[in-house]
Amino acid sequence: MGILNVTPDSFSDGGRYASVDAALQRAGQMIEEGAAILDIGGESTRPRGKAYGAGAATVSAEEEIERTVPVVEAITRHLPHAIVSIDTYKGEVARAALRAGAHIVNDVTGLRHGIGTARAAADYGAPLVVMHALGKPGDMPHAHEYEDVVDEIATSLAESVRAARNAGVEHVVIDPGFGFGKSVEGNLQLIAELDRFAALGRPVLVGISRKSTVGAVLGSQDEPVPVGERLYGSLGLTALAVMKGASIVRTHDVRPTVELLKVLSAAKGVALREAAT
Repeated sequence: MGILNVTPDSFSDGGRYASVDAALQRAGQMIEEGAAILDIGGESTRPRGKAYGAGAATVSAEEEIERTVPVVEAITRHLPHAIVSIDTYKGEVARAALRAGAHIVNDVTGLRHGIGTARAAADYGAPLVVMHALGKPGDMPHAHEYEDVVDEIATSLAESVRAARNAGVEHVVIDPGFGFGKSVEGNLQLIAELDRFAALGRPVLVGISRKSTVGAVLGSQDEPVPVGERLYGSLGLTALAVMKGASIVRTHDVRPTVELLKVLSAAKGVALREAAT
């Protein structure tokens, strides 16, 4: 899943793809590099803090639709084989994007602020991603002390899945929300024990790409390495996540991630053949 932020303030690439032409060019590049899904976001979830400044501004549904729907329309027209995901927690935005040709809804609030995205997904027969995070995206970060970060998040995601299913969504994907209000240690534990999420019986999506935990591990929490220097750390955690059961990887860096996944898949295939003999 390639990330396509059509926002002015995303933490990694804000403003680079704000025009339809620039977004379409980037979409085409990611498809050429091997992306199967394009995740289009019109509202940043950039957290507050030393590395990112004041944090992301809240965007109205109308403005989010103005940013994303023309891009969805352009991609579905010019790249008809691409699978398009709309990254939103607003039902109106999800519905408008699905009407324009999007195929998946990606709700980073896990339906905690209403089931509008679930109802839209159900009406269009679209899969829904429910991610774990606390509070509203524009108010991040959210400090929280977990007694058992994996168990608590798994319980929350199970509730999100039930809410989605009750709203009529047939296909639900879960995302533990790497980086969203968790400590560095908590994020690393999520990846180390990702198989506990896979045991919920739903496809698992991970979004590790360029996150602050990677920067902190490669540098320190007070002096994380810059966003542009987090590729190899992101790939390392991605490899572990896939080995632990992740089936969708959301990334800014499509080509390196695709190459990583191809090698992992080839090695896994050899291992399965050897086990069978």
